[in-house]
Amino acid sequence: MAVATRLTWMQEKKLRKSFLGKQLSLLYKATVQNFSVHSLLPKCCDQEHILIVVYTKDHVIGAYIHEGFQQQREVPITIFVLRETGISEFTRELHIPSALFPTYYCGNTFHICLKQKTVTIPSGTTEKLGLPQCNAISIEECEVFRIVARNYKPYGDLVQQIRILLLGPTGAGKSSFVNSVKSIFQGHVTHQALVGSKPSGITKKYRIYSIKDGKDGNLLPLTLCDSMGLGEEGEGLCMGDIISILKGHVPDGYQFNSIKPIAPGHSDYINNPSLKDRIHYVAFVLDANSVEDLSPEMITKIKHVQRVVIKCGVLLMALLTNVDSLDLVTETDLSYIYQCMPVKSKVDAVHRKLGFALNDILVVSNYSSERELDSVRDVLILSVLRQIMWATDDYLKDLPCDDMEI
Repeated sequence: MAVATRLTWMQEKKLRKSFLGKQLSLLYKATVQNFSVHSLLPKCCDQEHILIVVYTKDHVIGAYIHEGFQQQREVPITIFVLRETGISEFTRELHIPSALFPTYYCGNTFHICLKQKTVTIPSGTTEKLGLPQCNAISIEECEVFRIVARNYKPYGDLVQQIRILLLGPTGAGKSSFVNSVKSIFQGHVTHQALVGSKPSGITKKYRIYSIKDGKDGNLLPLTLCDSMGLGEEGEGLCMGDIISILKGHVPDGYQFNSIKPIAPGHSDYINNPSLKDRIHYVAFVLDANSVEDLSPEMITKIKHVQRVVIKCGVLLMALLTNVDSLDLVTETDLSYIYQCMPVKSKVDAVHRKLGFALNDILVVSNYSSERELDSVRDVLILSVLRQIMWATDDYLKDLPCDDMEI
């Protein structure tokens, strides 16, 4: 059963409006996941913007950390009280002493002791917020939210949507990643992209998936392009089709032919693609369970594809899927996945065998048989999308003027 926030619909609406219309995604709920720092901290790892909400008998009080808690510098923090008439706020610059900052306190402004179930706010701050003077206020609930920005726009408005191409061996999890991203934004697990266990793979067509925000139905500024898997001995996606996809010559729904790539003169060939038709980033999807068992032929093919992508001027990364099914990895480990030794071993293997920089190797746990969304899985997937958006903006910034025609 999905964990629900204690915020009312109206309270959530007021918070979204106050924080520039951004979405709230619940990461932690004390009454469900224990009043414990050790339960809270993993949920907050690698978050850029955090919203902490505590519920007392008479008030809903919160703290919004504007720039993340892993920065060792002064950052703005807003303390607020939710009221029927609106939100009372008090903002100040605060030095963050350690990466544990939000799980314990917000400096001298907002101190939470989960073990004692209390929150302490200095008299000067309580006066500004119109709260009663009290050394420690008892709390009934503590919730922590991720602030999800919906206002990303590709650099310079050169395109309305960035195109992310998913490449990789057959069965690596490309279509599952598409479904996982769509599930997060639709608010429930979905399986639009076909997924199967055939050795030859399920995807035979080139598919361009737009993603809708389940809240308002608007399209997100990114699309995921699913392709046929790479095979061995002349099977799977051929190099000619990869080059055509990168350059924008291949339309949505094109039926792949492993023997004969698309070429000028084909009825589906896009002769004069614009920037919006081209690929802006490539995610090379690899199954963590089989990455160390790749054949010499597959390794050679992957390295060839890397050179082709780089020659086309497109940035790329490696995306390890199915890390949750590795031996000795548990659901709890997902919160610390990059510190998990079995995962570190797989990341190192990708680095050694395929030459990806360690910073360009990310991991995810796709939704497969799950029926409910999970915040930790969501964080891993959204972190990947965030890095892709940053990198794509760099790609768009570096485009020659002649390539910027939309």
